[in-house]
Amino acid sequence: MEILKVENLTKIYGKGTTKVVALDNVSFSVEKGEFVAIVGASGSGKSTLLHILGGVDRPTSGKVFIDGKDIFNFNDDKLAIFRRRQVGLIYQFYNLIPILNIEENITLPLSLDNREVSKDTLDDLLMLLGLQNRRNHLPNELSGGQQQRTSIGRALITNPTIILADEPTGNLDSKSSDEIVALLKKSNKELKQTIIMITHNMEIAKEADRIIRIEDGKITSEE
Repeated sequence: MEILKVENLTKIYGKGTTKVVALDNVSFSVEKGEFVAIVGASGSGKSTLLHILGGVDRPTSGKVFIDGKDIFNFNDDKLAIFRRRQVGLIYQFYNLIPILNIEENITLPLSLDNREVSKDTLDDLLMLLGLQNRRNHLPNELSGGQQQRTSIGRALITNPTIILADEPTGNLDSKSSDEIVALLKKSNKELKQTIIMITHNMEIAKEADRIIRIEDGKITSEE
């Protein structure tokens, strides 16, 4: 079942001599439950692509369908709600709230939506993340790997349609990187989460089901 469809996506910044084509007529699709890696050098357009897929930025032209919905038909308010409920975002630098403990950071998307979290669901998730003994700690009391696991928990807690990970291991040492990739694979296999991961690291990309290469804003290969 197709969960994501991208049609002729183009993103242009600036005009005239300052014009930059960040994405150039990009099209691809992702099946439900797939783990896809998008690889490319710095400046290739991969992060721009991820931000548009997540509704954080709007394209110059083209369409993005998530679960059959053309997300850019939504106004900004409806798009923000859709993003909070249906898209899990994982960033390179965690983006945790420093005054909230780990449990509060993970459940923040539900709190913003005035939704209750099941204690059993939260306990199971903390166990999956290996953070059951860190639930009351603040982010600055954790290692980088534990902070990134917290951000993964925040992305998973809403049971989103799709998870987008932007260089999730880029700020971690090799051991923590391996743990994060293993956790993403476990989330994909056990929770049936659809995951799209941006990375410049081919060894990490090889852990995905499919690799899409992007150069100068264009898809150059899929394998």
